[in-house]
Amino acid sequence: MADHGSAVESVAAAVEGELRLLDPEVRASPELVGALLHPEFHEFGASGRRWDRSSVIVALAEAAEAGAAPIRASGMRGVELAPGLVHLTFDTEHNGSRAHRSSLWRLTRTGWLLYFHQATPFAE
Repeated sequence: MADHGSAVESVAAAVEGELRLLDPEVRASPELVGALLHPEFHEFGASGRRWDRSSVIVALAEAAEAGAAPIRASGMRGVELAPGLVHLTFDTEHNGSRAHRSSLWRLTRTGWLLYFHQATPFAE
């Protein structure tokens, strides 16, 4: 495992990865998404569905829209829970849908990877 650096650097790396995953160009590429997801990744989606790594990679590529606007994120906050483990919370808005989101990022030999994600829909 690589040196995790300071807590501020760890949170910044997790935020950078999270923002990449919200980028439509990244979401459209199974290779780019896969490079950001931990081998044991799992998610509880806003739909209530449970996702694993392979199913979310396929779903994001299939849902990709050419020239789509990025998913808007707000209120992103992060905390290092332990060396090599960062918890992010934030809200998103996309096509009129809003969700509270929570992500766990783990430091691996290849860098920071998304280990767990949960989205909960909400109305203003």
